[in-house]
Amino acid sequence: MTFSIKKIVPHLAVVLVFIVTALLYFSPVLSGKKMFQSDIQQYRGMAKEQMDYRAQTGEEPYWTDAAFGGMPTYQLGAKYPYNWIKSLDLSIRFLPRPADYLFLYFIGFYILLLVLRLDWKYAGLGALAFGFSSYLIIILGVGHNAKAHAIAYMPLVLSGIILTFRKKYIWGFILTAVAMALEIVANHVQMTYYLMLLVLVLGVAYLIDAVRKNELPHFFKSVGILVLAVVLAIGTNAASLMATSEYSAFSTRGKSELSINPDGTAKQDASGLDKAYINQYSYGISETLDLFIAGLYGGSNSEPYNKDSAFTEFLLKQGVPPAQVESIFGQFRLYYWGSQPGVSGPAYLGAVVVFLFVLGIFMVKGRLKWWLLGGTILSLLLSYGGNLSWFTDLWIDYFPLYDKFRAVTSIQVIAEVCVPVLAVFGLYKILQKTEAKEDKLKALKWTTGITGGVSLIILLFNGTLFSFAGGNDAYYIQNFGMEFISAVKDDRKALLIKDTLKTLILVLIAAGLIWFYIKKKLSETQVIVVMAILIVFDLVQVDRRYVNTENFMAARLVEQPFQATQADKQILQDTTRYRVFEQSIGLNGARTSYFHNSIGGYHGAKPARLQDLAEFYLYQGNIQPLNLLNVKYIITQNEEGAEQVQINPQANGNVWFVQNVKIVPDADTEILALDSLNTRQTAIVQKKFANEITSKIFPVDSTDSIELVAHQPNYLKYKSNSATEKLAVFSEVYYPEGWNVYVDGEEADYFKADYILRAMMVPKGTHIIEFKFEPEVVKTGSKISLASNIVLILIVLGGLFYGYRKKTATAEA
Repeated sequence: MTFSIKKIVPHLAVVLVFIVTALLYFSPVLSGKKMFQSDIQQYRGMAKEQMDYRAQTGEEPYWTDAAFGGMPTYQLGAKYPYNWIKSLDLSIRFLPRPADYLFLYFIGFYILLLVLRLDWKYAGLGALAFGFSSYLIIILGVGHNAKAHAIAYMPLVLSGIILTFRKKYIWGFILTAVAMALEIVANHVQMTYYLMLLVLVLGVAYLIDAVRKNELPHFFKSVGILVLAVVLAIGTNAASLMATSEYSAFSTRGKSELSINPDGTAKQDASGLDKAYINQYSYGISETLDLFIAGLYGGSNSEPYNKDSAFTEFLLKQGVPPAQVESIFGQFRLYYWGSQPGVSGPAYLGAVVVFLFVLGIFMVKGRLKWWLLGGTILSLLLSYGGNLSWFTDLWIDYFPLYDKFRAVTSIQVIAEVCVPVLAVFGLYKILQKTEAKEDKLKALKWTTGITGGVSLIILLFNGTLFSFAGGNDAYYIQNFGMEFISAVKDDRKALLIKDTLKTLILVLIAAGLIWFYIKKKLSETQVIVVMAILIVFDLVQVDRRYVNTENFMAARLVEQPFQATQADKQILQDTTRYRVFEQSIGLNGARTSYFHNSIGGYHGAKPARLQDLAEFYLYQGNIQPLNLLNVKYIITQNEEGAEQVQINPQANGNVWFVQNVKIVPDADTEILALDSLNTRQTAIVQKKFANEITSKIFPVDSTDSIELVAHQPNYLKYKSNSATEKLAVFSEVYYPEGWNVYVDGEEADYFKADYILRAMMVPKGTHIIEFKFEPEVVKTGSKISLASNIVLILIVLGGLFYGYRKKTATAEA
């Protein structure tokens, strides 16, 4: 028993170090403050109605009226029955956010290195190098929590796969199933897809190794086990995955109903995203070096204020009062001059980490090196996007699902995982006494020559190698003059020199440490400790430029990210049901959704029909979509920039009876027919729904009425009274996958009208009409999740029992 405790103590100590380190880096959380994250601010706007409903009723609505005229909440943090994996995830992330994600980075990577049979000291060093990688910290600063969440579980998934290929079939299966379930619950499909690409590289390496060693049966057995583990992981997340898949067809990520563009030209028939959109953020090929030198391309668009900068001196020369200089400095996003439209910071891996990575290329042999090096090279080539278009186009055109994702620079997460692993193995190998001294000195010489040489060349010849010219410099020259941009270029150059010099010094110190070890002047432990200090110092110093205590504020301000304006307060006095459109935000912001039912919002996959109406009409100045969607209030700005509220007298209301029906053959004709049409009187219906309509003309009767009498996000109640059968159009988004309608308690039928709305035939007489959101996909998916969770728990318990029996049998023998 004592021996077991002894073995576990170092790991407990490392975990404690991870907890303390995560809390220290994000120390404001200890005083109750929260990080302001721009994307999370928008999420809170989108999800407020959902969260309020959940708090008031204890139930999940699965639909919100607050965004885009109405949409499912499947991608807004909806909670599903039997989502036990989410409970496990929350128990692992027990620290206050975002320290919980940093801890998750550390612990996942630590387990991966332990599975790869490294000592706890090396594993701890590697975990710190991975967790403090600047990209992983920066995405927390801007609120890409789902991305960070998915990246953090990648090493754990790899751990399970490696265990399986190592013939630890039961534990490999269990770890892969649980880790993959956690990966999926993080809900960032793009990151999980990139993980799959790395797994394919790993699989190829194991396949080649199996062929060489004549172990193909073992290879295919392992693959079969892993496939079953992934299927089970998918099953545990069935409700979320099925619901998301269902919504995606309804969103801008699905196939459009239309075959024409707003200008009448033929719409490109593509199942994926446009290539220009995919490649909008493409990594510059020479930008690869900012993995090694943080400030090579100016760092970010919003570098920290520097009172000694050339740009500050320029502002003072222009007569800007000293008290205003910092504020004006922050208004210009000038320093980043790379190939992308803008960045929040460099994807800096660390000078020492890259040095050790190169060392690993020389010192590490076999399968491990090749899959890590292969994954790194693949991620860099794909991150170049439009700057290496022939290669990227091959993947967009021929590799399944690759065309579904934008911002190709994100694929660098593969390098974020691979580089620190090979770096730690490089250090491990050169510190082992089993390696020949001559081989160590040779590897050290080449590594120092390459990394130090690159740094030295950039220091000496940066004026020749780099132009320091940004994509928007011509605009600044035209508006502010050449002296303005000259000062900016001086600062870009100064940042490059400063960070390159730092990189060179760190490389030389790291090389010196290893040289002293080889000469037996330092011990292995001393080298590891000093390397860890160098790595953390280097990375944290860069991280702090972009994510620091200034990112935190009082919890109340984060939890209530938007404050009601006078316009909001004026509108909220109206207690009827209506929608609001804020012109300054349009369809691309969630501030309005925080206070009102809005036709705008903030999401990567908008409802497709709303986007179509915006492109065909709203963006052209035609307010027909506002009328259809009962936008009663429009928030505008007067000439002085002050907000004002306009009432839209043409808003159609919540529901209305029409007098006429116009049948059209397809979606193209349907959307075009809305132009200049009085939609209060005439409804446009596609031919495929014509059988639902009993007449094309409905005479007006002044005694007829239909009105909304009760509403919740997932429930709408109307009262109708008419002398004859009528066609009613409801100002509600048509979404047949979950919305059911009942007339006096009996289920009825409804159909699509006016391209985006619901319509139905209403019987004569007085009736109660109820729309209820009852998504079958959630019910079915939850049953699958329950069954999968039970199977997974039984397998885990069985594995624990098997392990106990095996250990007992070994002890008795």
